[in-house]
Amino acid sequence: MTEISLVFIKILMAGGWLIVPIVICSLVAGAIILERAWFYFRMPALKHADHMIMLVSQGKFTEGLSLAEGKNAHPVLRVLAAGIITRNAIPDKAMESAGMAEVQHMNRGLPALDTIITLSPLLGLLGTIIGMIDSFGVMAVEGIGQPHAVTGGVAEALICTAAGILVAVTTLVPYNYFVARSQRMAEHIENYATQTESALKAGVATASAEAPS
Repeated sequence: MTEISLVFIKILMAGGWLIVPIVICSLVAGAIILERAWFYFRMPALKHADHMIMLVSQGKFTEGLSLAEGKNAHPVLRVLAAGIITRNAIPDKAMESAGMAEVQHMNRGLPALDTIITLSPLLGLLGTIIGMIDSFGVMAVEGIGQPHAVTGGVAEALICTAAGILVAVTTLVPYNYFVARSQRMAEHIENYATQTESALKAGVATASAEAPS
């Protein structure tokens, strides 16, 4: 295992100084991917939203809010709770604001991943250009009688390019997954928020009718 690690390090070092920012990009991407994966792994299943809406439509607001209590409540439930709390004012605006906050929280780190996906191949391409320039510089000075000196620059270019593309490819798949999860969650929030608006009108009317005169 140690020998494999040493060989890998030597290959990276042969890629030139531009391999350093590429490695940094890979470390940042790895940290964000692990953090987002853990975030979605800890997210509870969405299974109480319909029950909450039913309670709200019956005017049982306290019972509905109890489903969204605790730090581990689903984001959709927290959005609906914001509407229930402000049911006598502007519940639609409250749910819209809460929904935007939840989506923003789910998208945390994704702009950085998007930047890394674009930046890494460009850094690799820049390394390719620098490596080829070095190779042609050697050819201009030494002629073609030093093939090893020429191929060294070509190897540097290829390693840097491969590293940049590898970072971009391995980052692209989880990035698209996280974006899809975020978009799907935004659709759930919009759908349930719309249902909650109608349920709140019915619940408020029910509560008013049952209130002692």
